[in-house]
Amino acid sequence: MKRALLFVLALAACQDEVAQNTDPLALTPETIGHFCQMNLLEHEGPKGQVHLEGLPGAPLFFSQVSDTVAYLRLPEQTHKVLAIYVSDMGAEGATWQEPGAANWIDATTAHYVVGGDLPGGMGAPEIAPFAELADAQAFAAEHGGNVMGLKDIPDSAVIAPIPEVGGDDDYSRRLKALSDKTGG
Repeated sequence: MKRALLFVLALAACQDEVAQNTDPLALTPETIGHFCQMNLLEHEGPKGQVHLEGLPGAPLFFSQVSDTVAYLRLPEQTHKVLAIYVSDMGAEGATWQEPGAANWIDATTAHYVVGGDLPGGMGAPEIAPFAELADAQAFAAEHGGNVMGLKDIPDSAVIAPIPEVGGDDDYSRRLKALSDKTGG
């Protein structure tokens, strides 16, 4: 009986030790974007990171918030999401050119400006996240766009339209079908 109890206690202790850390990680010169495979510190605009169950260590980093949201909506995404963080563009010292390396906020509670006039890290339209509603409203007043929550961001804001592709091959037809399906 004592052996069984000790085994159960030891097993519980091991499970506690392997609990996955989901705290946001600061950007470093080695931080590479999941989609673009480029160094994130070299790109302007807000960034994102997603912590997935079963993938301990580094989260997936994204060079744009729109890429982060797009990833979360991919049907191929198979791991449980444990935490999502985005850059707080209202944090002290944060600018579009230098959004900050450690000013992460919970993406589920952030206020987003969608449809503003500033491009993201990869040059595409970008979504600007803020911890404070007043900061998001001020940004929208200056740069355009609408303030909304994460779940209200339309797919059209995160899945860019696919330009018309020439040719009549199967790949071109699939791209066109995807564009039609997503409203692009």
